[in-house]
Formats: sequence, C-alpha cells, structure tokens
Amino acid sequence: MENVHLAVEEDDLYSGYNDYNPTFDSEELENDVGFQQAVRTSHGRRPPMTAKFPGTAIGGRPLVSSFGSRIPMASSMGRPMTGAVQDGAARPMTAVRAAGYSSSLMRGSTFDPLGQSKGPAPPLEAKNEDTAEEKIKILEKKVNDLIEESCMAQSIGALQLALEKAKEAGRKERALIRQREASGNTEHINLDLTYSVLLNLANQYANNEMYPEALNSYHVIVKNKMFTNAGRLKVNMANIYFKQKNYPKAIKFYRMALDQISNNHKELRIKIMQNIGVVFVRLGQYSDAITSFEHIMAESPNIKTGFNLILCYYAIGDRERMKKAFQKLISVPLGIDDEDKYIPASDDPSSNMVIEAIKNDKLHQMERDLKVLAEKYIMTAAKLIAPAIETSFASGFDWCVDMVKCSQYVELANDLEINKAITYLRQKDFNQAVETLKTFEKKDSRVKSAAATNLSFLYFLEKDYDQADRYADLAMNADRYNPAALINKGNTVFVKKDYEKAAEFYKEALRNDSSCTEALYNLGLSYKRMNRLEEGLDCFLKLHSILRNSAEVMYQLAHLYEQLGDPQQAIEWLMQVIGVTPTDPHVLAKLGKLHDDEGDKSQAFQYYSESFRYFPSNIDVIEWLGAYYIETQFCEKAIQYFERATLIQPNFVKWQLIVASCYRRSGNYQKALETYKEIHRRFPENVECLRFLVRLSTDMGLKEVQEYATKLKKAEKMKEIREQRVKSGRENSARGRREGSTGSAAIISTSVLTSPKKSDVTENAKAEPQPEPKQFSPLLDSDSGHSSSSSKGERLSAKMRSLPGSNEPYEASNPKELDASYVDPLGPQMDRPKTGAKKPVDDDDFADEDLGDDLLPE
Repeated sequence: MENVHLAVEEDDLYSGYNDYNPTFDSEELENDVGFQQAVRTSHGRRPPMTAKFPGTAIGGRPLVSSFGSRIPMASSMGRPMTGAVQDGAARPMTAVRAAGYSSSLMRGSTFDPLGQSKGPAPPLEAKNEDTAEEKIKILEKKVNDLIEESCMAQSIGALQLALEKAKEAGRKERALIRQREASGNTEHINLDLTYSVLLNLANQYANNEMYPEALNSYHVIVKNKMFTNAGRLKVNMANIYFKQKNYPKAIKFYRMALDQISNNHKELRIKIMQNIGVVFVRLGQYSDAITSFEHIMAESPNIKTGFNLILCYYAIGDRERMKKAFQKLISVPLGIDDEDKYIPASDDPSSNMVIEAIKNDKLHQMERDLKVLAEKYIMTAAKLIAPAIETSFASGFDWCVDMVKCSQYVELANDLEINKAITYLRQKDFNQAVETLKTFEKKDSRVKSAAATNLSFLYFLEKDYDQADRYADLAMNADRYNPAALINKGNTVFVKKDYEKAAEFYKEALRNDSSCTEALYNLGLSYKRMNRLEEGLDCFLKLHSILRNSAEVMYQLAHLYEQLGDPQQAIEWLMQVIGVTPTDPHVLAKLGKLHDDEGDKSQAFQYYSESFRYFPSNIDVIEWLGAYYIETQFCEKAIQYFERATLIQPNFVKWQLIVASCYRRSGNYQKALETYKEIHRRFPENVECLRFLVRLSTDMGLKEVQEYATKLKKAEKMKEIREQRVKSGRENSARGRREGSTGSAAIISTSVLTSPKKSDVTENAKAEPQPEPKQFSPLLDSDSGHSSSSSKGERLSAKMRSLPGSNEPYEASNPKELDASYVDPLGPQMDRPKTGAKKPVDDDDFADEDLGDDLLPE
C-alpha cells in the first residue's frame, strides 16, 4: 500500500491524467527491441513473470522504451499496474478521478496527423512482364491503340494510313488469340475487341473503295453468332452494293436489315426505308418507291422524303398527287425555333449576353442550314411541277405561289415570282419577263431590288443602256448594299467610257461583298482601260487566288504582262490557260505569236499548227503557216493553206495569186499557168495576173502571148486613169480642208478680238464632227487595235509584196527577198479568249454575269 495515495481535499481531483504512459506509444514499437523480438519469436508467449511490486497480481518485465525508463509491457505480460509510480509521478486512482482529455502535447510526442515523420513510402514492386497474362494485356492495349489511330487517320482524310493501321490491328488481334490459346485461357477471349477490329477493317476497306474486301469482312462479322446485333451491319453491306450499282442485292440486304431491327428503333427503320425508296427510283420502279415514301410521310414526315415523293409523282405524270405531295412538303414541321428568339427583347444585360452567345452557336447554324435546305427543296419542287400541274406554266406558278403564301414559308412567294420571270427568259419571252419583274416595283425593298437588278441586266443585254441605268439606280435605292445592283450601275457607266466612275461602283460592290468576283474582274478591266496596268494586275492576281481555274482571268493576266513588256510571264500564264482549255485556238495562236516575237520559230510553228487544227478558218493563222512554209522553201505544203484561204475568201484575189506563185516557185509551170488563167477569168482587170500570164506564155512559147499583152496594156491604162482620179480627188479634198481651216482661223481670231473667252473656242471645237466610237464586240477589246475582216482582206500582206514584180524574171525570186520584207501576219490579239462558260442565271445573282473585257456577256 505504500504506493497507494489517498486524495486530499486540497489536491486537484483531475491532475495526473495528462501524463503520458510510454507503454501506449505505438509509433515507437518499430524501434522497441523487446517488442520486435517478441513478435519474431515465441518470447511473447512465455508464462507471465511474478510482479515486482507488492499489492498487484501481475508483474511485468521491465522494457527499455524510447524514453529510457523501464516499464512493464502491456502485452501478454499483463496490463500496467494501477497505482504504480511512473517517472516519479503517482497515477491517480480511477475510482476517485474521472477520465479527462487535454489539448496540450503529451510528453515524448509531436503532432503528426499525416504520419510524415515515417518518411516516404517504399517504391512499388515492379510488375513482372514475363508472365503470359501480362503479355496478353500489353498486346490488347496495342490493338486498341491501333484501332484508335486508324479512326483518327480516317477522320483527317488519310485513308491509306487508316487502312494500314486497321490491317496491323487485325494481325495483332489474331496473334493475341493464338497466345491465349497457347496459354489455355480461351474462355477469356475478348469478343468486343475482335468485333471492333473486324468492323474497323471493313469500314476502312469501304472508305478506300475496296468493296470486295469490305464485303468479306462484313460477312465474317454477320455470320458469327457470338456477335450480338451484327445484323445491323447488313445496312453497310447494302450501301456497298448500292455504290456498285447492284440495286437488287442492295434492296435484299436493306430488307434483311429491316427485319432484324425491332420497332423500338423507329428512326433507324425510317432511314432504311428511305434508302429502299431511293434504290427503287434508281431501278425505275416508281410505284414501289412511292409506297416506301408514302409510308415514311405518314409515320415520320421529313423534307427530303417529301421532295423525293414529288419527283416520283412527276415521273409518272400524276398531277393531282403532285399537288397533294407539294402541300405535304410545305407543311412538314422543321422543329426549329423562330428567329425572333435571337432578337434582344429587353434591356436586361444578362439576357442580352445569353442571346449574343447563342446567336451564332453551332445549334443555330444547324437550324439555319436546315431552313435553307428546306427552302431549296421547296423552290426546286415548285419550279419542277409548275409547268406540269396546269395547262400553262404561268398558272402552275400561280398555284404554287398561293400554296406557299398559306404556309410557313411566306417569304418564298416572291422568290417564286422572280423564278417565274426567269422561266420566261429561258423561253425567250422577254416581254413577259419584263412585265413580271415590273410588278415588284411597289413591293418591299429586298424583292424590289432583286427585280430591278434583273431588269437592268435585261436592258443591258439589249443595249438599252438608258433603261439599264434607270433600273440599276432603282435597285440601288431599294438596297444600297446589293452588289449586283452596283455592278450593273458600274457596267452602264463603263460603256460610256467613264472608267473612273465605274471603278468606284465596283469598289463599293467589293466593300459590300468582298467575295464578289464579278466586281473584282470588272475593276481590273477598268484599270486596264485607264492604263493603270499594275493596279489591274493586282486585281486579277487576287481574282486568280479565288478562281484558280478561270481561263478568262489567266488570259487577262497574260495580256497585262505582255503590255508590261514581260513576254516570258505572258507565255507562262497562257500555258496555264492551255492547261484549263487545251483546245482554244485563239490562245494557241497567241502563244505562237509570242514565241514568234521571241524568235522561236519552231515553237511558234507548233502552236500555230495546233490552232489551225482546232480552228482551220482563221485567216491570220493560215497566212502565217503558208508564209512559214514558203520561207523554209516548202512551197508545195504552203499551197494547201492558201487554197483554204481562197475557199474562205473567194473574192479576194491575193490568195489565188499566192497559190499560183507557189506552183511557179515549185516548178509546176503548167499548173501555175492554169491557175493564172482561172484568176484572169474571174478577175479580168487584174494587172499582176496578166503580167505573169504574159511571161509564162512567152517562156512556154504559147500563142496567147499577144492577146495577153494587149489586155495587159489596156488594164495598165485603166489603172493609171483610176490612180489619177484618186489622186485628183485627194488633192481637192486636201485643198478644201486647208480652206476650211483658214476660214475657222479667221472666225476664231475675230472672236478673240471681240470677246476673248475660252468657251467660244471650245464650242467651236465641239462643233466639229466627231468620229463615231467603235462598237464593243463580245470578243474583241477596243484597245487591242484589231482591224476588221474586210480591212484585213483589202490590205496587201507582206507575203504578197514579197512575190516578184512584173519587171523581174520569175526564176530570180528567192526566199531571201521574202524574208527581208516579212512582217508578222497577226495583229494584236483580243483580250479575252472565246472559252469559259458563264455561270447559270439564278434569282438575285441574275446580273452577276462573268463579264468579258467589253462587259458584254457572250
């Protein structure tokens, strides 16, 4: 009892409970040698020892703790003594004092709730990859990675790479199955992985248009009963048969897929039935197709099926059912929100921010695309059935317009009216088209602008430029941001040769619509006419970056480089034109001219020959080729070209004289004599023909020499008389001009003395008769200096001048004389090639024609 202390009143009843007993320090057990020895051996299971303290039933072996004191261990040796003195402090009796807790730190411990004092955790044990199961897992991961890589390659368009990855995934998957069979673990084969590999491989075969291989892969999947829902893949197989145009088999597989899909998947069944209807249309079985489309329109109507149904009714010529199908088409619900939803209705900033955020999001874009597609189908269907449902297409259009006005597509009614006018144009009924378009003058601004634009275009084609200008102004007033109206206005100014003002209108059109290629093209032409060649070149280079394959644009670039003195660049651009239109004879002739100017006769001959092959009626090309053969001393080959020129211009004596000269040069004097006689018969007053007849008859000893000599003298005398008359007429006209100029000078000097105003002189000058401006041609540029065909026929060419005159013997003629006086037979070429189709006329873009160098459509 000496260790038992009774509590006294002045002592604290709850003192001593905060003292820490090291026996319960579990964190230091790892460093406790006695405890570790007891754990590893049977030391802890020995019988208890006798207590060293009296008054207790249990004793304990003192252990050395981390605090250095020897305490009894609370294990198999018994619990600690109740009243034992520990570290010189007496533990209070439990029966007297209650248990208490303290927030103060206990002796010999630190606050470490996360156990960081123990140090870092030991590293994880490395997996043993040599086991069969680990190898199988690694191989499965590689197969999955290959499938993913194949899909990603297909998404970016690398179809060949996607197929290679799919094939590699198939090889590794088969190796995986063999490895599982070798390890005897066949019950754990991953069927989902096998299905994924085969399906991806089949898809990649189909994407690469390897249809037999794709069908084989699909057959492997479909025939395997272990794959669930594999029957749906028969839709893919039917799609392949459709691409192969094996329509009966496609219908068979579509129906097999339809049988294996439950009624719960209604949308999928509708799509398959739509495919079946399309295949029946391809087979020409319109009644079967109508059955499929009518079922779809009854179950789940949609725009595309409604349009296909109208096409089938049109094919069988059923007017009444066409009308009913059109009414169903315009009543199909689109399931999209009203556009008013995206207009801010209040001043609430938060709601306005939400509206701004969703105004151009992907969902709204999808809704807009769906609405545009629906309007396109309705417009196409109306234009298709309008001539068929009534006795006249005008009545049919009126019925369609009435139906559309009663539907949710009210705004399409005006567009249908404009299409009615365009249909009149296609039927060459211009008066009705104009009358129809004039009815829009009192309607809303958008429709009025479109109608006025088309009217301006029509009057421009008829060269009624005043009316074209009037309606262009009306279209601009109705909608100043209409680029087509601005282009038409610029065109009317262009034909008046006010190029600066025309360029301003084209620039404004480009500011309103930067992608308006017609405005950019015409702006380049305006700069070209103003001789601002560098700015014109910039315009056409920009246009070329938009229209990469436009022959007109590349031809304009070639002509601009030629005007800038860079023939090599011009040749390069013309070569690109030939790449787009390889059979254009005018471009080939232009290439020949450029090569001829550069001194490359062989290349020039090649291009001229190609041009002649595609267009054998070009006099300039014929003349150049004939002169080339004469220059190279192949007069026999030159004859065929000049004979063709004779056929083209039979009343032009020059070509017949050149043919006779070629016969004479080649030594065929008899043929030359016959040719000259034929020429004399048709042109009896031709002096050159008579001279050669006299010479040939003299050399050949013919009796007709005297006759031809007499005719020659008469012809020469008549020629002298005509020349004298022409000369005297010129002198009289020159004298009259001099007298007129003297009189005008006297008048001007008088006006200067009386009233020295500049305006008088200007008005006098204006009173002079002005030359009539050259008319624009659809093909010829007025800047190019082309002569007319008649002037070409009247002027004496260099080849004709090179032929021997009357005072020289025909044997003395040689090619050197021809070469010395040879001039290129081709004048400057046109600015615009004849190639290049115009885009179709449609609605508001009616006036957006791809205009040529003279702004007139072909």
